[in-house]
Amino acid sequence: METTLDLHGMTVLEAKKTLEKALAKCAPSIHRIIVIHGYSQGDAIRTMVRDPNSIRSRKILRRKITKNPGETIFELTHS
Repeated sequence: METTLDLHGMTVLEAKKTLEKALAKCAPSIHRIIVIHGYSQGDAIRTMVRDPNSIRSRKILRRKITKNPGETIFELTHS
């Protein structure tokens, strides 16, 4: 299963906290989080989401950058 997390309209700090909470509360059945961060209003949130040193969680297996510059997919592990 997958879920979508939309970070539009947030500050970088709000987006980081929202993403960290989503990862912490993520059910074991969720294997992907599609993070919608946008790109046309600046790239600060996109940079934070894609930076492996910004969001650290043992649940993150990898960050997948798609052809859509406004989204990043987090592939998760629950082991």
